[in-house]
Amino acid sequence: MFQSGRCLCPLLRAASRALRQDLRIPLLSRMRALQSSSATQLDAIASPPLDTSPKNYSPKIQQLVQDIAGLTLMEVSDLNELLKKTLNIQDVGMVPMGAMAATAATPAAQQASEEEAVPQKKEKTHFTVKLTELKAAEKVKLIKEVKNCMEGLNLVQAKKLVETLPQEIRANVSKEEAEKLKAALEAAGGTVVLE
Repeated sequence: MFQSGRCLCPLLRAASRALRQDLRIPLLSRMRALQSSSATQLDAIASPPLDTSPKNYSPKIQQLVQDIAGLTLMEVSDLNELLKKTLNIQDVGMVPMGAMAATAATPAAQQASEEEAVPQKKEKTHFTVKLTELKAAEKVKLIKEVKNCMEGLNLVQAKKLVETLPQEIRANVSKEEAEKLKAALEAAGGTVVLE
């Protein structure tokens, strides 16, 4: 069996410590004991056999699993909340490893972070202009307006577009532009929805 110098150094250190502690046993016999004991220890510590047989669960546990599996998402959410209250479990957010040192924040900083966590309702800035209906009497006027509103569209294409409603006129336009388009199309006899 080949052993490098690295493996022998810890053995030699252990042997010299043992020799200092107990001078009755000679150094060579102590080293032999250490070398043979490490080999027998590795042989003696065998990995436990894998348990491949299925585990039998009590009927109570099986019934509980079936009941939980039959819950809706809202019921699972309520169950989660009730278990947290009953078992006094606090919500803990995921903390990045680099931020572990910064977790000792002051109460004022914690209060500020809780206020930021409340979602702010954002006002839409971009809209989609959809033409949903038209007045039959003003169809020609609406076709001309649609042609003017959409770049690269001829009268035939504008007519087909108006006849197959609802249709998207423009997407991702600013609020001001969407309101101008809506006003122009409604003046021409169409019903417009901003989404």
